[in-house]
Amino acid sequence: MHICMDWKSITFDWNRARAFLVTAEEGSLAAAARSMGMTQPTLGRQVAALESEIGFDLFTRRGRGLELTPNGIKLLEHVRLMGDAANQFSLSASGKSDVIEGDVSITASELLSTFMLPPMIKALRELEPGIEIEIYSTNEQRDLNRREADIAIRSVRPTQPELIAKRLCSVRGHLYAAKSYLQQLGYPPSIAELNKANFIDTEKPGRLMTLLNSQGFSLTRQNFPVISNSHIVQWELVKQGMAITATVEEIGDNEPLVERVVISNLPLITIDLWIVTHNELRTNPRIRRVFDFMVSEFAGD
Repeated sequence: MHICMDWKSITFDWNRARAFLVTAEEGSLAAAARSMGMTQPTLGRQVAALESEIGFDLFTRRGRGLELTPNGIKLLEHVRLMGDAANQFSLSASGKSDVIEGDVSITASELLSTFMLPPMIKALRELEPGIEIEIYSTNEQRDLNRREADIAIRSVRPTQPELIAKRLCSVRGHLYAAKSYLQQLGYPPSIAELNKANFIDTEKPGRLMTLLNSQGFSLTRQNFPVISNSHIVQWELVKQGMAITATVEEIGDNEPLVERVVISNLPLITIDLWIVTHNELRTNPRIRRVFDFMVSEFAGD
């Protein structure tokens, strides 16, 4: 593709070019404005002024985010080289090298955010103190295409072509209950005995009842006297000896107040975890750094 423009008629303004570069890397004016420490309207005016100067659009709007036009993609290659050169100049002048700074948002389920991510984030911050992390702890799926998060940890591989996904690991889930509750039940030796126990799920009837009944249980709504849409609340109720629930080994086996409900040696379920980001953000240095670091941490490298 060839872009035709009269460069002699353009008065180059690096601030406008940088506004374009950061907006392209961040994927939205709001995120770019936060990264550059300016207001969104000011940043928008700089990008619009650059578009007016060169005579073509650089972005098209997609949901809450922006998508580069074909001309924008072509121009980005040149502006990114200019940005790299400017960064190297700044680093050399300040005596720094290979510094990565800025915000990165990560979304993951409540359980992963509470029990698995904190030591990883601590290690990341020690290595990259310039990267500031925002964690969205939610069981709802945030839309990466709309830039509702930069990186997601999910239990289902995405199918959207705009998203990049890498398998992290497999986690195995089991039934767990407080030791006090298992003693109260007399350590049930069979599924038939467990059909008399109380369980906790997110709704009535919920996925846990469906899963267990598919594996030979005969549970009804009466087996679920307490429900909560929060997995953290569920886990606390289990620790208090209220009922039984399912969780992954990395969480259940590390809690001294609970035990596995052992009917067989087989796991209740095996789940693959995936790390996901938007393909445009994969070229952002700090997004790439966090993405690769999380892959390494889950692999135990």
